[in-house]
Amino acid sequence: MALRSVKVSLRDEPVPLPKLRYESATSVELALLKRRSVRDFRDAPLALDDLGQLLWAAQGLTDRAGLRTARSAGALYPLELYTVAGNVQGLPAGLYHYVPRRHALLRIADGDKRQARGRAAYDQTSIAEAPAILVVCAVYERVTGKYGERGLRYVHMEAGHASQNVYLQAVSLRLDTVVLGAFDDVRVAETLALGPQEQPLYLMPIGRV
Repeated sequence: MALRSVKVSLRDEPVPLPKLRYESATSVELALLKRRSVRDFRDAPLALDDLGQLLWAAQGLTDRAGLRTARSAGALYPLELYTVAGNVQGLPAGLYHYVPRRHALLRIADGDKRQARGRAAYDQTSIAEAPAILVVCAVYERVTGKYGERGLRYVHMEAGHASQNVYLQAVSLRLDTVVLGAFDDVRVAETLALGPQEQPLYLMPIGRV
């Protein structure tokens, strides 16, 4: 798998996320029934274990071989997840990259970046109000190198799988989210300090109504 090209700070060790939970009182059927897109959030902090559970639902490991929660064409895993943390318990405000193999967060930048992301998303208020934002990015070359132009479709399919996982996990955690695709790609890439091969696909603010 290709290495990430984004320039990250190595001055910190990855922040380990709390232990995962593999059972809940919410059935798959109930999660499907209750799934909704929510764009307004109240001012309430997000628990760190809930954030970790959502990241795992999107791209977490499911076995020692490295398979993940969302299926991937050729098991090439082109997606990269970032978290914009503004009001997460036990996590300083900042920008973080999710490391699936360690179920941990690597700090990229300090400070509350939600306002900047909101401006890059055409001032959508849900970005500034949510305690955290998940950003789904893709490195297309990981898939197109094997499948050619058809790989572009596979990447987009995978992003859909991952985002639906987040929706369903959010229901079981009594959280709310929405997939946002309306944003300025260049400005989002700049505010995330993405490498030249990484392309933002989805913004998913997370919170409670």
